[in-house]
Amino acid sequence: MRRSAEIKVSNSPIVETQKGDFNHWIEIVSAVLISLATIGSAWCAYQSALWAGEMMTSYNLADAARTESVRMSNRALQLTTIDVNLFTEYVAAYSNGNEDLADFFMTRFRPELKLATMAWIETQPLINPDAPGTPFEMPDYQSAAQAESDRLLNEAVDRLGDARKANERSDQYVLLTVIFASVLFFGGISTKFRSVNIQIGLVALASLIFVIMLILVATFPIL
Repeated sequence: MRRSAEIKVSNSPIVETQKGDFNHWIEIVSAVLISLATIGSAWCAYQSALWAGEMMTSYNLADAARTESVRMSNRALQLTTIDVNLFTEYVAAYSNGNEDLADFFMTRFRPELKLATMAWIETQPLINPDAPGTPFEMPDYQSAAQAESDRLLNEAVDRLGDARKANERSDQYVLLTVIFASVLFFGGISTKFRSVNIQIGLVALASLIFVIMLILVATFPIL
């Protein structure tokens, strides 16, 4: 008799009504979670696409800087070759006692070479054994083209670093998109079970994942 009473109580209209109301709230919570997770997933996919574009931009800028660096390095080599030839002619004219010709070559020195040559002459290289062998060994001889080449090369390295970071951010947002999809899965499947405990467990799991994802998204940089 007691068993029959329990069955009747469990099947009573009041219990069925309460269960129906509870299922209704589960469906509402699940729908809200699915909606929010869809927005979160779309946002992460959007950010992933933006960071992928940032990566490509940085790669393109790095390639452009590296190409220009090579061009400036070649330019520096050409100018150095010209400087060496002019200085050689200047030394030859000076050695032959042709001061007019020596002055002629001196007036055609580039500013970098002229500055270094004047500093080199002050070291008295003809009588000072400790003097540098040529003006090109002087710290005053600075190639502006080579300095620009070095700057562009450093810029290319920095741009590559930016590209790698952007790629990592894009991959991380892709991962967040996938995890948000798990919220959609658990939230959607929760209403397919008759067991209230299973429904609560799945909705709770989906809610926990969603909250963790919101915290992670809040810590990530955005474009």
